[in-house]
Amino acid sequence: MLSDHLKSANGLLLDLNGVFYVGNRALPGAQAAIAALQKSGLPYRFVTNNTTQSTQSMSQSLAAMGLAIAPTEIITTAYAAVMHLRQMGSPKIYPLVATDAQQEFAEFTWSDTDADVIVVGDIGDDWNYRVMNRAFRLLMKGAQLIALHRGKYWQWEAGLQLDIGAFIAGLEYATDQTAIVCGKPDAFFYTIALEDLGLPPAEVVMLGDDLEADVQGAQAMGMQGVVVRTGKYRPHLAAKMNVTPDSEVASIGAIADWLA
Repeated sequence: MLSDHLKSANGLLLDLNGVFYVGNRALPGAQAAIAALQKSGLPYRFVTNNTTQSTQSMSQSLAAMGLAIAPTEIITTAYAAVMHLRQMGSPKIYPLVATDAQQEFAEFTWSDTDADVIVVGDIGDDWNYRVMNRAFRLLMKGAQLIALHRGKYWQWEAGLQLDIGAFIAGLEYATDQTAIVCGKPDAFFYTIALEDLGLPPAEVVMLGDDLEADVQGAQAMGMQGVVVRTGKYRPHLAAKMNVTPDSEVASIGAIADWLA
């Protein structure tokens, strides 16, 4: 039961897309869950592989859906990438990310001709051969590849959508390079989230709709992983994965029931 796992939890990490909303629509139980979290006093953070928005824009979009989530409560892959880049000595970058998300990398020098690092996120319908070839040429000149994540697919109102993992894999194959991955399920990302919570992994529960990125990634860090059966979750796809969640819930509304 979910309550059995949460009884020992001193903090929560929660996925956003597919758990609290899909497209521009809040999912059932999402508003009640956020209200319950805010009243609980339990430390929590929303952890997302969304690469198309800044945290400020994301907070505004969520508010428009009735989801009151502050920018400071959101940890994104872009934030993790910035931490990586700072550790690398603030190299010159080519941010191959959506326009709104580019502001997260404003502190770095940009170049599309002699970058030291290419940062790749989702650019939606702007993917084309010209863009891929520009990235390929930079990598062949010695640039390093940073992937905000390498997800296979994500949930939109129209159904499952191809994610950037396919483009990352293509660039890796063509250049014989392995990308640094900054998002879930990478340990670096989860380490940042746990440090922000100020809690050890054993005291934290992660809830999300992605068995690999959310559940397996969290379990590998020593957290408990709970799958939420909304968003991209599909029983027939889950059956093919060698991932066993610590618990399952039908929707994020279960959090509100537990906290109440």
